[in-house]
Amino acid sequence: MRIYALITDAYGGHGGVAVYNRDLLSAFLQHPGVTEVTAVPRVISHAMEALPEGLTYRTGAAGGTARFLATIIRDLPRIARSDLIYCGHLNLAPLAWALGKLFGRPVLGALYGIEAWRPSGRRMTSWASRHLTRYYAISAYTRDRFKAWSRVPDTRVELLPNAIHLQEYAPGEKSEVLAARFGLENRKVLMTFGRLVSKERAKGFDEVLQVLPSLVAEDPTIAYLIAGDGDYRRRLEERVAELHLGEHVVFTGFVEEAEKADLYRLADLYVMPSRGEGFGFVFLEAMASGVPVIASSTDGSRDAVRDGKLGEMVDPDKPEELLAAIRRGLNAPRGVPDGLSYFAFGQFAERVRDILDGMVKR
Repeated sequence: MRIYALITDAYGGHGGVAVYNRDLLSAFLQHPGVTEVTAVPRVISHAMEALPEGLTYRTGAAGGTARFLATIIRDLPRIARSDLIYCGHLNLAPLAWALGKLFGRPVLGALYGIEAWRPSGRRMTSWASRHLTRYYAISAYTRDRFKAWSRVPDTRVELLPNAIHLQEYAPGEKSEVLAARFGLENRKVLMTFGRLVSKERAKGFDEVLQVLPSLVAEDPTIAYLIAGDGDYRRRLEERVAELHLGEHVVFTGFVEEAEKADLYRLADLYVMPSRGEGFGFVFLEAMASGVPVIASSTDGSRDAVRDGKLGEMVDPDKPEELLAAIRRGLNAPRGVPDGLSYFAFGQFAERVRDILDGMVKR
């Protein structure tokens, strides 16, 4: 089987979608029937990781729509020889659908989060998004939101939650170097990790800041570590100043991949009462690092904690509920929760194999 993948980013990318696509491409290559995988990324924004054996990665496609489309045109003979087209984001659905129609190939579409929850503002994108061959969704919440507007039947949508490479994370002592860098020695640390982007204000930063004064009044050693960067940081900093929390909130800025595991281990509790999360890969990373977590009960985060089996859930619109959960969480024991292996990469690769096998049979 030969697979041609249209993706936003993967190798040389940063964030949850890039991580997911790297895992998916690796899982494609582990399928015993797959002989060739070609991936075409829209964006390469960071240093490239080592590519897995057997992957052809069209780095020349990154850097704008013209380069992306030019690469696709040059690859038309390769696409014609492919057995499956992978559409790595619904924004790419019109192009993926057209290529599938042109060459009579099935198209597997990815459903992550907000982009799948409602129709696109572009009519052709919405139409094509409903007419791919099959789909996988990273959470039941995303699957159900997509089905509600698209009317795509259950039989065409599979669940494929994020994977975690458990060997890359583990409980451990707090890094003295990082604690000193951020002024967190002898502090109880709450943490949220994510892009600080205005259009993604639903990560839950504001909700944690709202209850932080009450927590600080009870325990002045408490600090809130906001990991990540983006244009919304300025507004958050203004909010911190308004609440007189400057000594209790730390912004890390951009986090290098090599420091992520140590950063998680700085936290005593990972808190992300979000409203717009498609899944929440960061929960898996925090739990694999031995850190208790609090997730939202109103979005795809509930899938990451398996409806409360792996971590606590709260309604982000109920501050008292969040406050009580944080109090409990700060006293919870550290350790990797039983059942996290459900998300192990080996399980992920088996689910990918089943999806590919199902498409081949059809």
